[in-house]
Parts: sequence; structure tokens; C-alpha cells
Amino acid sequence: MSENKKLLRALAGETLPVPPVWMMRQAGRYLPEYRATRAKAGDFLTLCYTPDLAAEVTLQPIRRYDFDAAILFADILLIPDALGADLWFVTGEGPRLSTITTQADFDALKPANDIHDHLAPVYETLRILTKELPEETALIGFAGAPWTVATYMIAGRGTPDQAPAHALMRENTELFDALMDRLTKATISYLSMQIEAGAETVKLFDSWAGSLKGEAFEKYAVEPARRIISELKLKHPDVPVIAFPREAGDKYIGFAKRTGADCVALDNSVAAEWAAEHVQVDGCVQGNLASSHMVTGGQALIDETRAIVKAFSKGPHIFNLGHGITPDADPDNVQLMIDTIRT
Repeated sequence: MSENKKLLRALAGETLPVPPVWMMRQAGRYLPEYRATRAKAGDFLTLCYTPDLAAEVTLQPIRRYDFDAAILFADILLIPDALGADLWFVTGEGPRLSTITTQADFDALKPANDIHDHLAPVYETLRILTKELPEETALIGFAGAPWTVATYMIAGRGTPDQAPAHALMRENTELFDALMDRLTKATISYLSMQIEAGAETVKLFDSWAGSLKGEAFEKYAVEPARRIISELKLKHPDVPVIAFPREAGDKYIGFAKRTGADCVALDNSVAAEWAAEHVQVDGCVQGNLASSHMVTGGQALIDETRAIVKAFSKGPHIFNLGHGITPDADPDNVQLMIDTIRT
């Protein structure tokens, strides 16, 4: 089946004349059909944990745009939820969690392998998707990387500079390392179960990797990714892994070799030409159109899309945005991007 799926061919190292395309957050608030399903669910977590509805919103952008891949509809904070942290979402503001800042907070968390009953609806969503997706459409599972998930668990919410996590890292390294270890083990177990349920590739989102500097980047971005990928490859040697250390800058160089990732996703703070020279030499890359083009559209979208396709045309490439599509995006601009890539 993989020979029919362009995304899997690119992940295997094949240079294709037209790159496969999908978008981060392609199932989301920019689509009216998503908003209708979200209203039916009543709240965001119910949507994530109701397999029929989660599968429906995963399929919506495939029906509308014929992307080359579907990504499981879920959230990176389902792991802390499954570990026993309190998780809720504030409309217009985002996630809130009970914080992990003391040994007592950490001791109240569940063991890393005691998460699957809670996450069973996620695995059922994947099983539904394996039956419903077109045969040429690849199915992507995902998880948040330990560092990024830890930043939310320590602060209780998203922060502009991840300062609470950096502070705990400095002031109570033993506790911080224990949390990172628990999250790393849970992520390995979670992604392995996603693969067993039908995911054909998985992606590790380290959205706040760019705030790690020097040795901290190696210890808390590179090493957990290496450990997760290594363990997954032992269990599922033929399943490719995409890693996204967002805003890694020069540290994108060699990231695939250091972690074992089959593909490195790039944000749009690095130029495609630079990434082709320094990152794509190690294998498949994914990216990296600025998501703002999905709002503004026009000739600038066409020109930048063409430039990215050209820059990465000599090696394996998956076209994507440099970050998730935003709620204010125009659905027509998504179609314009796809048409530009494919024509």
C-alpha cells in the first residue's frame, strides 16, 4: 500500500516531482464544518475523546482538499491528562492544567504505562480512520515532545518564554528530570499504541524547542527525541518518525542524525534555501510556508510556495506550513496553495 502514498514515499527518502502536502492543524477552526462539529461536541476535550467526532474532523480537510495525509485529531496535552493532571480549556485563551512544581505534585501522577484506558478513545479514532481514509492518504499520529509538554505542566498554561519550566530546571533539576523521564516513557508508550491502532507515521511536536539553549537543547530536546525514536524503531522498525524542533535555528543541522528522525519539519524562521543546503542533505524535510500566507493569500502566497518547492526539489520534501494554520485563515487560500504545488 505504501507505494500509493506519496507521503510515505517521501519519508522513505524518495525525491518526488510534486511533493506531498498536508498542513499542521489542517482540521481546525478555519473550516466551517469543523466549527459545526465542535459545537455538536460541546467542548474541546469531548471532541478529542469522542471517536466518531474526532474521526469526522480529521476527515473534513481530506474531503475538502484531498491532502496527501490526514493527521489524527487530538491534542498534545492528552498525555498529562491521562497521567492524572487536571486539564481544561478556556474559550479564547487555551489550555489550563494543574501544575507540577513540587515532589508531591509529581508523586500524584500515574505511571507512564498506566495511560491507555484513558486514551483508548484516541486509539479507536485511529482505527476508524484506517477504514475511512482514501487508500492513497497516509495517516499520521502524533504527540508533544517531553520538553514542550513539560512547559505546560509546570506553568499550568502556555507562556511566552517558558520561564516557569526553565526556573524549575535550574532550581530543582532532580524533579525536572524525573518529569521529563516520565513524559518520555509515556510518549513512547502512547505513540507505539497509536501505531498499533493504524498510524503509518508519527510526528513529535517540540513547539518550544527554540527556547532551549546550548547544552539544555541537547539534553532536553535532542536526547528525549533520540530515546523516543530509538524505542519506537525497536518495536516498529518500518514506521517513519517526523521530528519538529520548532525554532531550532542552526540546531536543525544534524538533528536527524542525532535523533534518528526520518524527517525534520522546519518552521518558517529559516530560509528554504538554507535548509536545503544544511538540513535536507541528511534526508527528508517538511515545510515551511509561513502560515500568515493562509490569511493574506494572493500572489505572495503563489510566489513563496513556488520558491519553497523549487528550493527543496533536489531531495525528499513534504510541503507544509512552518507552523499550524490559524483560525483566521481563508479556506480558499489553502486551495490556492495546493493548486500551486500540484501545477
